[in-house]
Amino acid sequence: MTCWETIGAYAFRSIGYGERLLPRTDFTLCQQFTLIGSGLIWNVYFGVVALIFGFVLANAIAFAKASHNPLVRKPAEWFIFLFRGSPLFIQFFLAYEALQMLPRAGIDVFGITVHTSWTTKAWAGALFVLFLNTAAYSAEIFHGALRSIPKGDLEAAEAYGLTGFAKFRRIQWPTMLRLAWPAYTNEAIFLFHSTTLVFFSGFPAFQQRGDALYYASYFADKTFNPFVPYPIVAGYFIALTLLLIWLMSAINTRLNRHLPSNMSGKIRLRPQVIR
Repeated sequence: MTCWETIGAYAFRSIGYGERLLPRTDFTLCQQFTLIGSGLIWNVYFGVVALIFGFVLANAIAFAKASHNPLVRKPAEWFIFLFRGSPLFIQFFLAYEALQMLPRAGIDVFGITVHTSWTTKAWAGALFVLFLNTAAYSAEIFHGALRSIPKGDLEAAEAYGLTGFAKFRRIQWPTMLRLAWPAYTNEAIFLFHSTTLVFFSGFPAFQQRGDALYYASYFADKTFNPFVPYPIVAGYFIALTLLLIWLMSAINTRLNRHLPSNMSGKIRLRPQVIR
């Protein structure tokens, strides 16, 4: 089998398309690159979906923590403390054990049976843990940025007649994002790296359709040589991190486009004829 045939057979195997059986002997470098890259699709899925939904929840929790109402502030504080204070791997383990305790026949809600068997699958259960974990860390970042907003900006907004939701939409939220974005970029990178822990968690891979580390471990066990598949995983994640940094930098530039340092002035030629 040529390398192109290997790519065609295994490029999307992790999501159920292509060759069903894994190679057993005569492992080639092309097979390892292709299958590990196929598994990376799941890592990207975990990272992107958890980042999007975690961003929304983190904003809500950050503003809840900044609330003067203790009934709103305290749950947000305890949520952040719980997920920041416990290891992510333990969260995976506890979530899997808790989801396993749900009745296999489903839960009856107002006469409608809600099936629960899918919650113990990696694509759902592991994603739920990553989503809550990144929301807690991001909420603390956003809360710190929210408290760092200069009071002069808020007073100027009120002087212009901006109050309530208008002040939040036009002043507080954009300023919070600008201040928090560099630290939030670091959290996004950490989240994508944390997706490799799904392989070590209790959530099973369906029909050998695992993530990048799943296939790297398979090749390391079969060839007794971990110095080929694991560096391939590292190389893929380095490329993914560079792409993420570029995307987050572009968003950061967009958020700060109004600042003088980001405005490129026109070069004007003014020859001095008379000094």
